[in-house]
Amino acid sequence: MPSKFVGYLRGTQKKPGERALVQKLDFFILTFCCLMYFLNYLDRSNLANAYVSGMREELHFKGNQFNQINTVFTVGYTIGQVPCNIALYYIKPRIFFPAMMVIWASLTMATAGTHNPQGIMAIRFFQAIAESSTFVGTHYILGSWYTEKELGKRSGIFTASGLAGTMIGGFIQTGIHSSMDGLSGLAGWRWLFIIDGIITLPVAIYGFLLFPNTPSTTTAPYLSAKDRALAISRVPEVDERTPISWSFLKRCFSSWYWYGFVMLWIIAGETESFSSNSLLALYLKAHPGGHKYTISQLNNYPTGVAAVGIASTLFWATLTDFLGGKRYLVGYWIGITGVVTSTMILAKPGSTAVHFAAYYWAGSVYACQATFFAWANDVLRHEEDSLRAVVIASMNMGSNAVNAWWSIVFYSADLAPKFTRGMYAMIATSIALAIWTTGMLYMTHREEKRRPIQNGQVMAEKSQVADEKV
Repeated sequence: MPSKFVGYLRGTQKKPGERALVQKLDFFILTFCCLMYFLNYLDRSNLANAYVSGMREELHFKGNQFNQINTVFTVGYTIGQVPCNIALYYIKPRIFFPAMMVIWASLTMATAGTHNPQGIMAIRFFQAIAESSTFVGTHYILGSWYTEKELGKRSGIFTASGLAGTMIGGFIQTGIHSSMDGLSGLAGWRWLFIIDGIITLPVAIYGFLLFPNTPSTTTAPYLSAKDRALAISRVPEVDERTPISWSFLKRCFSSWYWYGFVMLWIIAGETESFSSNSLLALYLKAHPGGHKYTISQLNNYPTGVAAVGIASTLFWATLTDFLGGKRYLVGYWIGITGVVTSTMILAKPGSTAVHFAAYYWAGSVYACQATFFAWANDVLRHEEDSLRAVVIASMNMGSNAVNAWWSIVFYSADLAPKFTRGMYAMIATSIALAIWTTGMLYMTHREEKRRPIQNGQVMAEKSQVADEKV
């Protein structure tokens, strides 16, 4: 077993030139996508960092206005999911991704000039539409280039880069607040948004120059004709149909793939609520014991949640690859984690140490991002390409549509520090996820048994057509 695992880590490529091709893909695709997602999450998470670093007081936030801004962002993010993935059929990814980065970088810098929560709401809505291109778009691109045995690990690295943005954002805000607060008459939290926008632009330029598009459309100078042919041969040949037609919509909405994976991610997405809604930061800000944490502590302590998320994501993504794509295991892990950590927070008498442990442990549920989207790519790689693109986008769209109101109902900032209502919701969604995962496991196994029969029928039909032509 150890020798097999070491061999897996080194790579499973066997065709001549395949390992060199994958190394090129990792360098140019994975590097750009990870940097893009890192900056995407950095911009997104730094709203919470700014909120606890003086923005709340300076802009006179009241009640749950912070959650309302997050909801407005979620609405924009939800609206952009499917259109952005469909846009990849009509606009080259090499153009589309960098263009979206420039837009959201500009809006991030504009946030530094706001004077009230309503101004931030307006900016965050349009910023969310631009940022919605990154996550689902990248998973579609990864599924276009990488095989089943390679995909989980790459999806994990990609997801971990976003969590790194969340984690490092706290340290960046701490450094900016200590060294730049008051510089040129601007508060430290305003400088945070300016710097975030500036560092995004060079990565956009890098993508515009070197991103390779998809195997069938690439013109990247570092990929030879032999590389391109090899890249196309590594993934199943599937039908390519326009994603904007009534026949496609009928095919999509009559398929169990759409309903199954969209509901899977709706449930799984809400199990991430502890982390995605910055509950630990809000808990510290309204500590039940009345303890007052410094701005540095408010920014730095929650980074542990993202650190656990990174470790868990890489562990489960690598393990499920090695085990032959058993992505469903993560659903059961999250079910256990959600129930136990919520119970730890609800238990009386509670202690700060126990609550810290629960929030940190809950960060491990971030593993479902990489593994569940890799699962969708695995199952759908034998279907038409446009169906895979829309299902992946719809997964995130469905999750964010629910999260738009879920965070206000269960995790509003004025419910801190206990979030009792949210703890019970977390227990319910964790149990539901374990049950739904079992159903998805049954459906995917049934489909795997049907596929050889279907493929045989297709080959027979093609052979008959060829005979008739002769």
